Amino acid sequence: MPSESADRDLDTRTDLQLLEQARSGHGGSFEVVFRRHQAVVLTFLARRVAQPELAADLMAETFATLLEQVRDQQKALPSVPVAWLLVTARHLLIDSQRRGRVDDRARRRLAMAPVVLDDRDLERLEEISAETDLLRELASRLAPDQFEALRARVLDEREYREIAAEMHCSEAVVRKRVSRALGVLRRVMEATGHA
Repeated sequence: MPSESADRDLDTRTDLQLLEQARSGHGGSFEVVFRRHQAVVLTFLARRVAQPELAADLMAETFATLLEQVRDQQKALPSVPVAWLLVTARHLLIDSQRRGRVDDRARRRLAMAPVVLDDRDLERLEEISAETDLLRELASRLAPDQFEALRARVLDEREYREIAAEMHCSEAVVRKRVSRALGVLRRVMEATGHA
C-alpha cells in the first residue's frame, strides 16, 4: 500500500509528469490523472447526453483511450491532458451519436470491465449535475486551455508558475487565460442569476 507521503508527492506532479510516470509503469500515476479530471470529463459529457449511464460509458472510454496512448511508447503524450481528454470525449460522443452506441474498443483491448452504475453512482451523477450547472455552462463557453487554467488556479488553488509549466506557456499567458475565464464566469453568473 503506498504511503500517504507518496500520495502527496504524486498530487504535486503535473499531469504530464504523471503520464510519463505511468508510461514507465507507475500505476498510481494514471489514477491521479483520472481523479483530477474525472468530474470535468463527466460533467462535459453529462451536459451533452440525457442518460447518466451513457455519460459514464463515454467517460470510461475516454480514459481508456488515454491509457492506451500512455502505454504505446510510439505515441506522444498529450502536452495538456485535460484538453486532450475533452477533445477525445467530444469525438467519442459524436461517434456514438452517429453509430447509435458507445464504442468500447479501447476498454475491450485493455480488458476493462463494463461500467455498471448502482443507485449510489446514479445519485452521485445527479449531484455532480446539480452542483456543477455553473461549471458546465462555463466549460461550454471557454476554450479548453482557458477552462483548464481557471480550474487549476481557482478550484485546485495551484500556483501560476506550476500551471504555466504544465501548459507549456508563460505565467503571463496563464494569468491572461484565467482573467478572461473569470470575465466569462462573471457574465455567466449574471445571466443565470448567480451574481
